[in-house]
Formats: sequence, C-alpha cells, structure tokens
Amino acid sequence: MAPRGVPELSSGDGWDGQGSVARSAVGVGLGLAAAGLTAAAGMAADRLSRERRTAVALDAGLDDNRFHETPDAEHVVRASDGVELHVEVDEPGEGVDPDRPTVVLSHGYCLNLTSWVFQRRALRAAGYRVVLWDQRGHGSSGMGPKESISIDQLGDDLHRVVDAVVATGPVVLVGHSMGGMSMMALALEHEDFVRGRVAGAAFVATSPGDLSGVSYGFGTLGGRLIRRLTPLTSQFLAPRQTLVDTGLRQARDIVDYVVDHLSFGSPVPLSVAQLATDMIFGTRMEVIAAFFPVFDEHDKREALQAFDGVESLVISGTADRLTPPQHSEEIVRLVPGAEHILVRDAGHLIMLEHPDVVNEHLLDLLTRAGRVPTGPRPRRVRQQVSDVARTRAARRARRRKDLR
Repeated sequence: MAPRGVPELSSGDGWDGQGSVARSAVGVGLGLAAAGLTAAAGMAADRLSRERRTAVALDAGLDDNRFHETPDAEHVVRASDGVELHVEVDEPGEGVDPDRPTVVLSHGYCLNLTSWVFQRRALRAAGYRVVLWDQRGHGSSGMGPKESISIDQLGDDLHRVVDAVVATGPVVLVGHSMGGMSMMALALEHEDFVRGRVAGAAFVATSPGDLSGVSYGFGTLGGRLIRRLTPLTSQFLAPRQTLVDTGLRQARDIVDYVVDHLSFGSPVPLSVAQLATDMIFGTRMEVIAAFFPVFDEHDKREALQAFDGVESLVISGTADRLTPPQHSEEIVRLVPGAEHILVRDAGHLIMLEHPDVVNEHLLDLLTRAGRVPTGPRPRRVRQQVSDVARTRAARRARRRKDLR
C-alpha cells in the first residue's frame, strides 16, 4: 500500500502571510546549517579520506554483492492498522535442534533489515532460524498515516510479526536503537508474552528514554540547534524528495561527514560506509519527519522490568553519539543480571562497524538462552572490549600472509 506522509506545504495550506515568515526562517536555518556543515566537512574531508583509505584493505577479497541475501521465505504481515510489513525468514539447515530459539532482529531509525547482514549470516551459519523485518516507513514496509507513528505502534507491529511467523517456541529478541525501543514497547503491552516465550533479549546501542539531552557530538548548543531545525526542515522537505535527492548528490562531502560522524567511531570499509549512507539517506524525508519527534517523548524504563529473569545482553560503543553509553548503563541498571558489553572505538552502527564482536556476544547469549534454567541467574560482570583495533590488525596480517 502506498505510504502516506506529511502533507505538501503550499500557499493553499496557510503559508501566506505568517507562513512566508516561517518559510524564510526555515530557509535561513537551512542556510546556516549548510554553511556550518560545509565548513566542518571541509576540515574533516582529508581525515575521512585518509581513514577510509586505511580501511579499504578490509574490503579485500569481498565481491560487489557482499550485502545481498536471499531469504528462504518472505512474508507480508498486516499491522493492526492495516499497514503491510515486510518480513524475511532464514531457515536453519537440516539436523538442527527444532527447540532452538528463533532470533528476531529489529533495525533502527533510517535503516532497514540489511543493517543486520553480518548477524543474519553468522546466526544462520550457527543453525538458528532468523526473522528480520522492515519497521513501518522503512525498507519495503508501508508507513501508514502520520498519526500512527509512535514507539508504542512499533511494539505492536513487532508483536504482530512474531505472532505471524513464530507462532510457537522460544524467541530471542534483538533490537538496534529504535528496534530496541520497539522491544520495550512490546514488553510494556505484552508482558505475559515476554515472560512466557522470550528466552533472551539483546539491546544494541539503544535507549530506555531521556533522549532530549543528546548533543549528537556537536556540543550542547549544536544538539539544541539540531533538535529545533530537524523537525522544521524535514517537514519542509518531505514533499520535495526529488530536491533532497539532488542536493545529497551535490553535497557528497557533507553527506559522508555526517554519516561518519553519527555512525562510526573508527575507520570502516568503504563498502560499509556506503551501505550506511545508502540506508540512511535512502530513507524518505516524510519518514524522517514523522519519526524524529517521537524520540524526545520516548520513555520505556517501566517496560524493562518485564525482562527480569530473561537472559539479556546490552551492547554499546564508547563513541556512540546518538545513544551514548549512559543510556545502556540505565538499561543494565533496570534489568537485573544483564550482561553489558562496552566496545571501545565503536559508534552507533556497531553491528556494521564491529560485526565480529557483536556476533560473538549474540551467539553467547543464544547459548545461554537455550539452556534449561536450574536456578537464579547470576549477575554478570560488565565486560569491556578494548582490543578491536588489535584484532583488526591481526586479521589484516593473516590475510596478507594467506595471499603470499
């Protein structure tokens, strides 16, 4: 079904008179923001180029279709308001224990299910059934009316997806950023489901609330400016997607700088950087405009009590500028026994930046979730992963040795 977004702004919509002042203010704001970003991009361009040149070796030996996956099955799940949600399922191979939990992966804001490409491969190779879906407005899913955009609705969507394609058996929920918030919303409205069927939960670079104070790495003033301008500019640009697409092509340095700054804490392969850019700026402006305001309202601390007794993993990066480490600390505080993995030199898209680290700890979580409980779960010691750069260097050295 065709998504419906923010209505087009025209003179017939009340944009004469005072509207022209608002339009001028938006124009000035856009101009100032563009000027500031252009200057920042100019200063960062050389550094970014150097870092990505050093990271290009990580792409060695990988083909052009490295991010494409063909699922075993595709489904269309209809949400409670009729929105069609795109779902993909990877089935385990023969001879796998049928009682193993199914893993359900929920992506973040301005992304789609492709953001889990490295995790779906690792989980499938380990013999797990994997379910991925595009949240409403993202990827191949429909959007629905603007009034339907809320974290609560996303939680209900997630419940519908699980109910449709994982009718029985244990489930492990994994959510990145907005996907983790969807898990919290599901738990708030369907606590019996969580306590009855959820064997494990992983909260990846997400937040239980209090996002209104995030500065995005631009300082307090910069953060306030972004929160004020983004709703205005995104609503203004929502009906002008062609203009947005043209501007993005002409301002590639700015786009690369913004994606790198907000997404990663260390150099990543060029192909990974381009994948992130394609997902983020491939998201329609009407979707960005509709979702952005809901994050300041998000507060699901109460929901986390439903995960008490569920094997839980919280993973975050020290360089995450969108959901800084203190947000993960709050989840750990509210979920007794949760394991916390804090990764140095990791940004918000940690599952793309350090996939091996994320895969390792997800598989550990699944092993624990698959065991029959024999007593109270121990409170796990928080771990800090600090050798990612060393691991990458060792991997590159092994590759060079293998090529000799």
